[in-house]
Amino acid sequence: MRRATATTFALALLLFAAIPERLPAETACKHKPVIELFTSQGCSSCPPADELLSKLADRDDVIALSFNVDYWDYLGWKDTLASPAHTKRQYDYARARGDNEVYTPQAVVNGLHHVVGSRPEHIRSALSATGDRGHGCSVSLGLSSTEKDFVIDLDGAAPAGKPARIMLAVVQPTVNVNIKRGENHGRRITYHNVVRRMVPVGNWSGGRKRMTLARRSIAEKNGERYVVLVQSAGPGAIIAADWIPRKR
Repeated sequence: MRRATATTFALALLLFAAIPERLPAETACKHKPVIELFTSQGCSSCPPADELLSKLADRDDVIALSFNVDYWDYLGWKDTLASPAHTKRQYDYARARGDNEVYTPQAVVNGLHHVVGSRPEHIRSALSATGDRGHGCSVSLGLSSTEKDFVIDLDGAAPAGKPARIMLAVVQPTVNVNIKRGENHGRRITYHNVVRRMVPVGNWSGGRKRMTLARRSIAEKNGERYVVLVQSAGPGAIIAADWIPRKR
């Protein structure tokens, strides 16, 4: 667990001084970069990262997602948003990278690089380093929704090797939590773009493909939003991602 300092917190609040108003353009394909913050209500160094994530969540040029993990529950407070699946995703990233680095707050950028999630200048560097994900404009992702279905259209060249995975993240825009025990005792923290679950949609080996997912299979709740991630096996690079537009 990484401890926050006053300087770190100040950097988080001065996000726009460290990360430009518009991120460096990835490609003409307009695929949005993805920042996954692995955080915990039981982690005293996480609130500055949660605050930084809230600023990123307000932007339309990046997809910022919060994944609460459960391995700090023993410290005296059981994270009300945590999922073992989120913890597994974080460990799978560490295994795929080969560095075994698992901590909170950890930001994984575009499925490739990890940095301390409360340090905007490090996130900025990781975004620049992973901007094109090595695929340029080779992947086209189209998303739409109707009264009954989500529709996903893919076209282009997939990464070599195993098929890419297509996942739909079910996202709760904001959740307020009063933390009554543990390291953050007495704090009220607002979490943004909280991933509640990841729904596997299918695999993709390149070429044109359309997938239709029945909305009823997601058990929708009012206010939820949905992100589609197309990700190399590993898990590795996120090669395409976007929000599903709200139904017309």
